[in-house]
Amino acid sequence: MRRNRRSALVAGAMITGLALTACSTDSVGGGGEEAPEELGAVGAMENFEAGTTFAATEPVTFSLLYRDHPNYAFQEDWDILQQLEENQNVTFDMVNVPLSDWNDRRNLLLAAGDAPDIVPSTYVADADQFVASGTLLPISEYLEHMPNFTAKVEEWGLTEDLDRTRQEDGSFYVLPGLLENPKPTYTIAIRQDLWEGAGLTEDPETWEEFADQLETIAETYPEIDYPYSDRWSMNGPIEATLQAAAGNFGTEAGWGYGDGVTWNGSEYEYTGAQDGYRDLIGYFADLVDRGLMDPESLTQDDDSAKAKLVNGQSAAIGSNDQEILGYRTALDDAGVEGAELRQIVVPAGPAGNRMDSSTGGRFESGIVFSSSAAQNDNFVAMLQFVDWLYYSDEGLEFAKWGVEGETYTTSGDGSRTLAENIDINGLNPGAPEALNTDYGYHNGVWMLAHGSTQDLLDSMLRPEVVDFRAAMNEKEVADPGPAILMDELEREQASLQQAALEDIVMQNTAAFILGQRPMAEWDDFVAELEGAGMNDYVELTNTAAGVE
Repeated sequence: MRRNRRSALVAGAMITGLALTACSTDSVGGGGEEAPEELGAVGAMENFEAGTTFAATEPVTFSLLYRDHPNYAFQEDWDILQQLEENQNVTFDMVNVPLSDWNDRRNLLLAAGDAPDIVPSTYVADADQFVASGTLLPISEYLEHMPNFTAKVEEWGLTEDLDRTRQEDGSFYVLPGLLENPKPTYTIAIRQDLWEGAGLTEDPETWEEFADQLETIAETYPEIDYPYSDRWSMNGPIEATLQAAAGNFGTEAGWGYGDGVTWNGSEYEYTGAQDGYRDLIGYFADLVDRGLMDPESLTQDDDSAKAKLVNGQSAAIGSNDQEILGYRTALDDAGVEGAELRQIVVPAGPAGNRMDSSTGGRFESGIVFSSSAAQNDNFVAMLQFVDWLYYSDEGLEFAKWGVEGETYTTSGDGSRTLAENIDINGLNPGAPEALNTDYGYHNGVWMLAHGSTQDLLDSMLRPEVVDFRAAMNEKEVADPGPAILMDELEREQASLQQAALEDIVMQNTAAFILGQRPMAEWDDFVAELEGAGMNDYVELTNTAAGVE
């Protein structure tokens, strides 16, 4: 899980009047200089519209930076590549980069202006540092050739979100993966058998109720060391759980701490000094103080946390829809009879039943283009192809499921069934082939959002995951606030200020939770942040956001 960053610590001062209106293709584009009037149209379709199947009018080859994942290593004879050549008239000149070197190699190529034309698997925050150099294409100037992308942005109400990714020149440079709805993933898994044995049959509606349930577990099962022992503290204290809980306390935390400022409805506040952040940290400090949460949650590695669950030393742990499968397997392998695990819906809190803006975000890893791509003879065809594969319903389904009748079938109600000889995500356990490894589909290089539409996103998920996300999506999503748009010098200054402030916040977050520093010293902690330049940072942020 990567940290969320509000794109505007990453962006420059917005040109007045560029707010998107979500009413036309032009409204999604706009800003910056006008695109060249004559673009290379070799292979391009004349009447390419949303819903049109892309097929180049003559063979075209696009250069692409390929992120090679070791779990499904690249194969030249993959079916997805053959299908794209046969049906779309598209082949690739690939620069293959191992996943372990992806970030460094991609950044080096982009910085030098030597990257291939298409660079997928790139977030907005990854691309910001290259905008000023001119090596990236301002893709917002060419959206007239991307009808599927613009249609989804407008239909799903993502115009303002896209606007937040604009840079100083008013353009944006990343085509993000799009989601129809948020896909919250992280929560807490509980030993359902132990909960039921203690007479607890309902999910806690609030975090206070969760604490009460943990106390009941501790009283019912005194042999358990701690009812709750957490994980994901490698780069900061219990980052996954703090992010999942933060919105309910009216703040941002953990993996969602981002740029360290939170919108309160009228201005940005420094996150680590908010009352909501204090209440969030105070809640978990209370759990530790009462012996309900293992203090080693903030220091242990993930394997240690998992071992405590399997060994009966704990009864709850941070989880997501994939990790819970590993927990179940480990419990089965250990011969823990009757063990049942389920994930609770993240409880509500003092701020209501909410998700923070990072958890409730609807952008995924996306695509950037080298600025030189616009000089290619087949540039328009390239845009049409990318628009079809990554943003049309047909292209999204193809990238995720493969070819109907070959890798899957569709029933009368529209549900899809994977071929019996193929597995992915445990849909056909024990099948001799895998959809990604052997066919090249279900590969993050080709599918930015694992579905984009809710139907496609749900299509490979277990019912428990579909139900969990549906319940989570009933929550209110916190307003992320206006774009914080800085020029290069302001961005550098803000980055240095925020790094120093965040170090103080993370150290003290752990100290408060563990009781090494009493919550009574909160005001002293805030004063320390002020002494480290917090107010100057917040003022810079609000000025860049246009807050008077």
